[in-house]
Amino acid sequence: MAGHSKWANTKHRKAAQDAKRGKIFTKIIRELVTAARLGGGDAASNPRLRAAIDKALSNNMTRDTLNRAIARGVGGDDDANMETIIYEGYGPGGTAVMVECLSDNRNRTVAEVRHAFTKTGGNLGTDGSVAYLFSKKGVISFEAGDEDVIMEAALEAGAEDVVTYDDGAIDVYTAWEEMGAVRDALEAAGLKADAAEVSMIPSTKADMDAETAPKLLRLIDMLEDCDDVQEVYHNGEISDEVAATL
Repeated sequence: MAGHSKWANTKHRKAAQDAKRGKIFTKIIRELVTAARLGGGDAASNPRLRAAIDKALSNNMTRDTLNRAIARGVGGDDDANMETIIYEGYGPGGTAVMVECLSDNRNRTVAEVRHAFTKTGGNLGTDGSVAYLFSKKGVISFEAGDEDVIMEAALEAGAEDVVTYDDGAIDVYTAWEEMGAVRDALEAAGLKADAAEVSMIPSTKADMDAETAPKLLRLIDMLEDCDDVQEVYHNGEISDEVAATL
């Protein structure tokens, strides 16, 4: 399956993460603690924890830091009141946006999320307003590689789809619970991924133009700057031509 530019979803996002590594680590640790608290410390029987571990390792978190976070979750700590909250809304250009949060104060979190939408010309929606446009999947990413080799190994390991992009990058899509097992099988075949994470994949895309693209990127930045926000998913598509003007 052929793909197009990943600029909006990947390049911008990775650049933002690299610039805010301390905040990213804090959010990953919070997810590790919560996943271990809710499902136990054994990643083999806790898909949410395994996904959090994969994300931590993809962001070069040390095993020591990772294991301490899991121990905190299993032992119980002051993060016990954290709950996962999903907010849905519409961003610039009619983009569908999902915001995954971990919070101990719903009122604080919704106020910050609503502010970001309002400041960028969007609006916070109701539950279910855009969720139907997304599917929860595991995404195993290769910056480059032999498409045929990766596709054969991935499908044999139980992957659902393999997408190759114009820049040579390759994404392997899996059921989110199976991401860790598929990644292990790929590594056993000598194919080491550059990243692996659970994501919400949109079924349709909204093309951004030179006017709406900067507003969408600002919305993403404002949301990611919120301490309670773990992930931001959207269906905005920024072409290479539009990206070159930003």
